[in-house]
Amino acid sequence: MIQRIDIHSSVAVYVQIENHVQFAIASGRLKPGDRLPSVRELSERLGVNPNTVAKAYRDLEVMGLLYTRCGMGVFINKDIETKCGQDCRKRIIGRFFEVVAEAKSAGMSRKEVLTIVEASIAVDAPPYGETPSSLIALAKQAKKTSK
Repeated sequence: MIQRIDIHSSVAVYVQIENHVQFAIASGRLKPGDRLPSVRELSERLGVNPNTVAKAYRDLEVMGLLYTRCGMGVFINKDIETKCGQDCRKRIIGRFFEVVAEAKSAGMSRKEVLTIVEASIAVDAPPYGETPSSLIALAKQAKKTSK
């Protein structure tokens, strides 16, 4: 499930945890009935405060994605895969639209935007990490060609 989070990200740690769980459900890596790591176990694995993990789990439970069985643990709820997938896609499409609109406003061409999208797809990296240098290099290349 979650292997690491980025404490330097602009995305809050508890939101990163929530998103990782939602992405795993949407992609089918987590299935209904699967047990999540305990709060203590996940907090130790990620090196974060247990209260942060507990908040993420509570939020996901309020969203209807998880349920808790006293003494047994936290589990993925039934019949949420489709809704979770749709919610993730809507949120990602909204963020993507904002980024593309910003790129157009900044004068980037369609070709530049598509080049960045294709290069981003080619990179095998988890969300919330540093931007790979290969992608940052595209900004420098565009700057050179625009002169």
